[in-house]
Amino acid sequence: MNDSHDLIGRREMLRRATMAAGALVANPLLGSATALADTDDRARLASWVRTLRADGLTAPRMPLGRAAARVGELSLGSPYVAGMLDAYAKEGGDPRSEPLTLDLSRFDCVLLVEGCLAVARAARGQGRWSDFAREVERMRYRGGVRSGYASRLHYFSEWIEDNARRGLLRDLGTELGGTRDERPLRFMTEHRSSYPALRDDATFQAIAERERALDSMRRVVIPTGRIAAVQHRIQTGDVLAFATRIAGLDATHTGFAYRDRAGVMRVLHAPLSGGAVEVSRRTLPEYVAAIRNATGIMVARPLRG
Repeated sequence: MNDSHDLIGRREMLRRATMAAGALVANPLLGSATALADTDDRARLASWVRTLRADGLTAPRMPLGRAAARVGELSLGSPYVAGMLDAYAKEGGDPRSEPLTLDLSRFDCVLLVEGCLAVARAARGQGRWSDFAREVERMRYRGGVRSGYASRLHYFSEWIEDNARRGLLRDLGTELGGTRDERPLRFMTEHRSSYPALRDDATFQAIAERERALDSMRRVVIPTGRIAAVQHRIQTGDVLAFATRIAGLDATHTGFAYRDRAGVMRVLHAPLSGGAVEVSRRTLPEYVAAIRNATGIMVARPLRG
């Protein structure tokens, strides 16, 4: 997941996986270094909230994923920037008191997913910057509580599990005929030098303990060869994580399922290759098949929470 996903850092993990294994993404990292917003980001949030309301996408009957995908459309062309969430640690910040990083102008793959979902949820309330910030925080951190770098949901499969347990998502892996992935997740501790925050011994030990705890977590992947048969059951705005066979890692990239006007399922994402937020030219099955080391996808449906 590095991009962060970049998923593992959440987003940083993905970026490191790409560098180390020529894969896509697997890490967690957000935008500006604090929960404060600059004028452009505040204006963007206000504009997007108005658009969602004008389009009728904040009504209780509307699927949250539809609203999140609409925010993704509004984000098209925004630049991809890796490593934002871990920038404070790289600059010498204390990982035991991680700042809440927010950005609506630049994204990596995980930041895009979290940002779009947070805007969609905030728009159903008052739509203030503080509402957006809280929605990001409760998705990004275990149990919705930010208490340092180790509380961040670095592995995207845990991001799905933790958010599903709290009613923010529904994991669709089993109902779509997925298979268990029982490999241990040890990518972060086995690549300690790639994560500035892990220079701190206490933080390193906390991440190691969490990795061991994840050995008992259920992780279900829809195999690449099965995606074409079940894609009609995937909706626009469903969260996708692209599973990998890279040792110690669960996923290298994330994005949204996106059905175009012709009814073709594609991927709305911030591509690891850099560039800008886009809708893939390839169909979803083609996109996954083209990813080096990909084994399939994890799928989760956003809920109001």
